Amino acid sequence: MSRTALITGAGRGIGRAIATALELGGVEVITPSRAELDLADQLAVARFASTLDVDILINNAAENVPARIEDIQIGDWNRIVDIALTAPFILTRGALPNMRRRGWGRIVNIASAFSVVSHEGRAAYSAAKSGLLGLTRTAAIESAPDGVLVNAVAPGFVRTDLTEQNNTPERIAEISRSIPLGRLADPNEVAALVAFLAGETNTYITGQLISIDGGFLCR
Repeated sequence: MSRTALITGAGRGIGRAIATALELGGVEVITPSRAELDLADQLAVARFASTLDVDILINNAAENVPARIEDIQIGDWNRIVDIALTAPFILTRGALPNMRRRGWGRIVNIASAFSVVSHEGRAAYSAAKSGLLGLTRTAAIESAPDGVLVNAVAPGFVRTDLTEQNNTPERIAEISRSIPLGRLADPNEVAALVAFLAGETNTYITGQLISIDGGFLCR
């Protein structure tokens, strides 16, 4: 049976890898650009969600503006929370009715290791990603009777173009030493996990946070 997926933030990095993995599995993938779907605009997201009819929803998009709590601008806080938490809520609310009607659906929310632990300057990002876990669990409970499975994935440090742009080779080496496996994840490793959770072979995993972090959270 042909399936359709919506993936937010699929222009690069993990999102692009997820799109490729699903397409290779025969899924028709919708990847709206920022111009087509502004996740920071609640009204725009609500309009988009009002006509949403997909089998799979991957809430991947996020932004981060590192700042200590007393230095966070309220505009930055609102934008981070809108993109990483409020937009996933609105899209989930829009996608669920048709998933319930068909008796099948998969929602995977891309959380973060920083939804479990945190770091200086990550208050807004950690708060939004932690909230995403609450949304995941409640959605899983409410939609399970209708055959809809909802899970979250928590990547640790992932080697993306953005990671390499924002960190020196020395900093990446330092991060790698903090990970028991001794390296950053490849985006395709995260995508393979998401593709499983979003696919036909996942029939009993729901309401879970699955970390894919090379053992980072064990320390």
